[in-house]
Amino acid sequence: MSFRQGFQLCIHASHLIGGSSAFAFDHRERLRLYVSVRDWRGKMAAPEEQELSQAQTEKLLQFQDLTGLESMDQCRRTLEQHNWNIEAAVQDRLNEQEGVPSVFNPPPSRPLQVNTADHRVYSYIVSRPQPRGLLGWSYYMIMLPFRFTYYTLLDIFRFALRFVRPDPRGRVTDPVGDVVSFMHSFEEKYGGAHPVFYQGTYSQALNDAKRELRYLLVYLHGEDHQDTDEFCRSTLCTEEVITFLNARMLFWACSTSKPEGYRVSQALRENTYPFLAMIMLKDRKMTVVGRLEGLIQPEDLINQLTFIMEANQTYLMSERLEREERNQTQVLRQQQDEAYLVSLRADQEKDRKRREEQEQKRLEEEKVQQTVLAEERRRRNLEEEKERKSECLPQEPPADDPDSVKIVFKLPNDTRVERRFLFGQSLTVIYDFLFSLKETPEKFQIVTNFPRRVLPCLPTEEQPNPPTLKEAGLSRSEVLFVQDLTDD
Repeated sequence: MSFRQGFQLCIHASHLIGGSSAFAFDHRERLRLYVSVRDWRGKMAAPEEQELSQAQTEKLLQFQDLTGLESMDQCRRTLEQHNWNIEAAVQDRLNEQEGVPSVFNPPPSRPLQVNTADHRVYSYIVSRPQPRGLLGWSYYMIMLPFRFTYYTLLDIFRFALRFVRPDPRGRVTDPVGDVVSFMHSFEEKYGGAHPVFYQGTYSQALNDAKRELRYLLVYLHGEDHQDTDEFCRSTLCTEEVITFLNARMLFWACSTSKPEGYRVSQALRENTYPFLAMIMLKDRKMTVVGRLEGLIQPEDLINQLTFIMEANQTYLMSERLEREERNQTQVLRQQQDEAYLVSLRADQEKDRKRREEQEQKRLEEEKVQQTVLAEERRRRNLEEEKERKSECLPQEPPADDPDSVKIVFKLPNDTRVERRFLFGQSLTVIYDFLFSLKETPEKFQIVTNFPRRVLPCLPTEEQPNPPTLKEAGLSRSEVLFVQDLTDD
């Protein structure tokens, strides 16, 4: 049983047991909701809006409980559109959730998509019983002129009335309201024991039957026909017929005096009443596969409907198999698409990683190149600095100069370098001389042999002017060691 049919059974049961008790919920929760609705009504209602009655408030709470809508304003608008008919409002809400167009936003008018031209339609017509006996025939012959005159004058009156005033049934403005109005009038006249009526338009019933692959039984109610009352009381509302219809098919009914029922009547072209039409999906079209007309008895009705269903079961099974095959094809296509997407993502991930590796390699190569260039630039600057220091060195004094100092430098590579300096020259001159040599390391310090001490050749914060050779205590002949500080 579908959710829609279950809801209709719940609504029907609620009418039988007295209204809202079928949907009753916890008293505290209902009281809280009622207070919230009352507060909302006082705060949000415009000055010209009419206050809600107690019955309308209960319907508002019940509608919110059934539909799950959080906005009280939206619930109220929906109920007002349906004239506070909660069954029609909830039915229309269900249709909207299932993708069926709302009756308040109907699609452009188009002919009903039902195939009625199939010559293989099973038709079963029950004729009225012939009069029996002399008394029966006498009554029939006496009433025949009166019936003939009555129906003739009625047809002439209706025909003439069309020229004065168009038939109001030709304009369908509220199809759901027509169906719900018929349901209420049916229950008032025949009671609440009846098959579950489909609470929606004829088009919506066709869509549901097509989607769910179920039979749809359409009943057109002729209010003025002489057999209508007997059919409704003795056939349609019997327990066996109710059980059979509720379990096997969707049941849609409407009066031909309503615009919605009149429109369906024009499409199905019934000959007499009571009229029943069995519709199903056949050859991918909603097709009338059976027509039952006349006053039919309960057992005969069940037998005829069973015969129609068995005769067309192969078509329904074929439609189910085709739909299942289409679903499997769609699932297979979806799985293939998902597999393709997975493969595509994997390829994209590989490309991304490859690009990242290439970018990382490029950055490393660029870093190495920059390091090489920096090293070359450093060496070039060092060479330039050595040349500049060499050019700025004072001339070497002669050997017979009494102020000259002969110094032998022992380099880290065991090379010996000899040069003369003056006692009055700063230790910076010694450092610059050694710095200008190609064999000298980039960073170094000058150390005496005995006693071992480091000569302060470079200026510092404590001693911005390095001492002279004489102040440093050097003799006329010295051996100094050059210590490599590059690694440090």
